[in-house]
Amino acid sequence: MKATEAKLLDFLKKSPQFVIPIYQRTYSWMEKECRQLWDDIVRTGSNDAVSAHFVGSIVYIEKGLYQVTGHKPLMVIDGQQRLTTVTLLITALANALGETEPIDGFSARKLRNYYLLNPEEEGERRFKLLLSQTDKASLTAIVGGSDVPKHSSIRVVQNFKLFESLVAERSGELASVCKGLAKLLVVDIALSRDQDNPQLIFESMNSTGRELSQADLIRNFILMGLEQELQTQLYEQFWRPMEVEFGQEAYSTQFDAFIRHYLTVKTGDIPRIDEVYEAFKVHARSPEVAAAGVEALVRDIRNFARYFCAIALGAEADAELKLAFHDLRELKVDVAYPFLLELYADHRDGHLNRNDLREAVRLAESYVFRRTVCAIPTNSLNKTFATFTKALKKDRYLESIQVHFLTLPSYRRFPTDEEFQRDLQSRDLYNFGARRTYWLRRLENHDRKERVPVDEYTIEHILPQNQNLAPEWRAALGAEWKQIQQRWLHTLGNLTLTAYNSKYSDLPFAQKRDMPEVGLRYSPLRLNAGLGHVVDWNEEAIRHRATRLAAKATEVWAAPRVEADILAAYRPRAVAEVTYTIDDHPYLAAPPMRPLFDAFRKEVLALDPCVAEEFLKLYVAYKAETNFVDVVPQARRLRLTLNMPFGEIEDVRHICKDVSNLGRWGNGDVEVGLSTLDELPYVIGLVRQSFERQMGGGQA
Repeated sequence: MKATEAKLLDFLKKSPQFVIPIYQRTYSWMEKECRQLWDDIVRTGSNDAVSAHFVGSIVYIEKGLYQVTGHKPLMVIDGQQRLTTVTLLITALANALGETEPIDGFSARKLRNYYLLNPEEEGERRFKLLLSQTDKASLTAIVGGSDVPKHSSIRVVQNFKLFESLVAERSGELASVCKGLAKLLVVDIALSRDQDNPQLIFESMNSTGRELSQADLIRNFILMGLEQELQTQLYEQFWRPMEVEFGQEAYSTQFDAFIRHYLTVKTGDIPRIDEVYEAFKVHARSPEVAAAGVEALVRDIRNFARYFCAIALGAEADAELKLAFHDLRELKVDVAYPFLLELYADHRDGHLNRNDLREAVRLAESYVFRRTVCAIPTNSLNKTFATFTKALKKDRYLESIQVHFLTLPSYRRFPTDEEFQRDLQSRDLYNFGARRTYWLRRLENHDRKERVPVDEYTIEHILPQNQNLAPEWRAALGAEWKQIQQRWLHTLGNLTLTAYNSKYSDLPFAQKRDMPEVGLRYSPLRLNAGLGHVVDWNEEAIRHRATRLAAKATEVWAAPRVEADILAAYRPRAVAEVTYTIDDHPYLAAPPMRPLFDAFRKEVLALDPCVAEEFLKLYVAYKAETNFVDVVPQARRLRLTLNMPFGEIEDVRHICKDVSNLGRWGNGDVEVGLSTLDELPYVIGLVRQSFERQMGGGQA
């Protein structure tokens, strides 16, 4: 490697051509980064006291190590964003200058022939900078002065228009822009393919303004080290179709998340979103994947990307499946995607038919929505879905999904019809975020072929929100009208849809009901069925309607239905066990350990309602999914074992001990002692880490 400081324009002038290899990410600078560069150029060019402005490095590969004196294309490893942005700016400037030359060397002809084009060359060799994928055609069209293609690069076109407008705003003072461009400095870094490792260098670099995504790193990891012919083949056959299917916007915003879900399916572990690349390298280097080869890996990613687009991006062709995926997406539970990806893969392989897949998606939707309504904490959902298929019997696919939902432990439970109906009737559904239109639409359109466009309607409070209710309303509600309004205002029984919200306003119920042609009694919506027969809108009427709609909701968001004998066949047979109690632990019989233990158990049980305590012969276990902390009572302390890898514990006091290779009672690799009440807050913090790890916390 050799690095040399150079003026950017001199560097461009001497270089015959820069080529962005196919494994590089697309051009991704946004308006923010472009404006920052523009402001730096104008500020530098307007101040004679500033001699230069450094904009970063340009890193490229050539077969031999040399500075830019030859005529072979340079393969850019880092610097694409800056090179592309400066090219767009120079093009906009050249177009605006016409026959003028604000300062020597900055005429339109010189700008194009020095920095944008190789005037004596033809075809692609004519251009100083060749991007990859969609970006290439858009940039060459802009630089060459032709029409951009129909499917143009969004970023390239938008940023060029931005520079056109910025140049136009300074049409009378472009000399400062020219001076600023002339002062730009870069570090010219040439790599030798024989001596340097481009992948390691690439991993270590952060492009100015926009960090490399996990997907960028993964694509480069897969393709960079391959021979160019194979590199091109794999990119064009597998990777490029993924980028096209995602689309420019979704690829930049959702591909990282997709890879995370893909790895969860393949490994059973949920990588942190900022550690996806490292997890991918471990997966790719595993014996089974490595033995299959890079083409099999890229093909598999491409297949799962197609499934992800069907599930998460609305690309599913089957109308009923597409609607089911859409409804689940509205709940914004991305943690369900690993489960759905595996189901969809099995569907495509013929192991799960279309109707059973649709039913499974609807069960996942019901599970998530019911738990939300019943206010059950969501911190276990990611682990529930990540490990769901491990419990399935794929020869009885749908049946085993239904059974697994019904046999989840209490804190992961599928709420019963009774629990769901009870909470749905009393829950504030108006302040339910984006879900308010979701649940109204689902109730209205369930089993309806002629679907109602709910987005064209607004939510109507039959009993108005106005705290100063009209006398007619107060009379209908009775002496406790304030309490009734407060209790039922935003609940299921009082909410509906209408196209006449402004007409209804705060009018008495009878007028809302009977208004000619537009009253509630004339509404074609199912949600308004029966309102025409209600005489008075009071607490009893609200409760009655809520009960009716809640019963309907158990059909819309249905629970699994499995015969008792089938369910029993899945349950493990009960084994008679010896039962132990606190009395079986003599060190806990009296001070000093008993008060300390009581204080500890109180704090641990308060972590979450799902935490269970179990006394065993030699220790006391606290568990959610499984044990997260075990307590061995001793004469002068409680010896705790935390069920997590020692390397993951955050222990600033360094009181934990690695017992991964030692024989101990309890589950886990981390041991810590608790001797006094003063130590309790810090120790509970350590215990919480083990609990949250098991519950899937910290996996964002």
